[in-house]
Amino acid sequence: MEYRILVIDPGSTSTKVYVCEGKKEILKETIMYSSSYINKYDRVYDQFQFRKEDVLKILRKRSFDLNTLSAVVGRGGLLNLREDKIYRINEAMIEDLKVGIQGEHASNLGAIIADSIAGPLKIPAFTINSVTVDELWDIARISGMPDITRKSKFHALNQKAVAKKYAADIGMDYADLNLIVAHMGGGVSVGAHKRGRVVDVNNALDGDGPFTPERAGGIPVGDLVNLCYSCKYSYHKMKRIIAGEGGMVAYLGTNDFRKLEMMVNMGDKKARIILDAFILQVSKEIGKCAAVLSGDVNAIILTGGIAYSENVVNKLKERVSFISSVICIPERYELLELAQVGFRALNGEEIKEYKIIS
Repeated sequence: MEYRILVIDPGSTSTKVYVCEGKKEILKETIMYSSSYINKYDRVYDQFQFRKEDVLKILRKRSFDLNTLSAVVGRGGLLNLREDKIYRINEAMIEDLKVGIQGEHASNLGAIIADSIAGPLKIPAFTINSVTVDELWDIARISGMPDITRKSKFHALNQKAVAKKYAADIGMDYADLNLIVAHMGGGVSVGAHKRGRVVDVNNALDGDGPFTPERAGGIPVGDLVNLCYSCKYSYHKMKRIIAGEGGMVAYLGTNDFRKLEMMVNMGDKKARIILDAFILQVSKEIGKCAAVLSGDVNAIILTGGIAYSENVVNKLKERVSFISSVICIPERYELLELAQVGFRALNGEEIKEYKIIS
């Protein structure tokens, strides 16, 4: 029997909708939102209703019969999870995602939307830990302040998917390779993959690593403390500046990387500086991961939407190809990976039950 799976993948300024039956793609669409529209909402959960309705509009527009679905899979959100396992979406999980138990991010809506569609259809809804997969070395958790522990929050689903694809393409096992994977999109995460485990990675959600189209990245700590206590911004506004209103959009008023490149091509000097600074910061993060792997790097993989930019890819190659060969896999494989979660669950793979940790 060929199962038909609906996948819901919310990102910071997009929602991806994907339906497949076996290996056959039925539907694939991306709903885009401007940062100014998204930023009208104080909480991520406040976006639930309109994002769900937009998903259903896409399905109606394509005359898709929801009753033909076997299961719905939502992108994993920020939860108290570490292992990369399949979970049945339940009330405990929904409650933790609503309150943002591990933080606020659009991915928290993946399971909530999936469950709201699957429930009336009386079909199962699943998710997988695709954000807080934690394989860090203990030494990578040390921050320099006992009150603060470095956390693993990154684009785990896509990083691991492209790493496995690269390994398969060269006829090797992911578990036998040392790789650096740089995911570049609305957020940027650069991970050191040692023999199939991401042993060190920047916390892409909470302001670590390079700045991005909408995130401030790692900024001078002393100046940040001063700004926090300046009374210029509220707590919630500061959180917005770090993730949502920082980075490229703060400098140029847009989080669209294509517009940035258009501005550069039209001779905008400020845009040129921001672009070059972005490339420099990503290069530095790749260099850090090379040190983590003691220079034993089989390949550097560039992925995510920004990896479609030949200019960015070529300039990154100029800076980091001395470490290892640079491979560009811009296409994201998250939707296929999430669909496989549904197939695996329906075919009998162990399904975990999420419990609230008191």
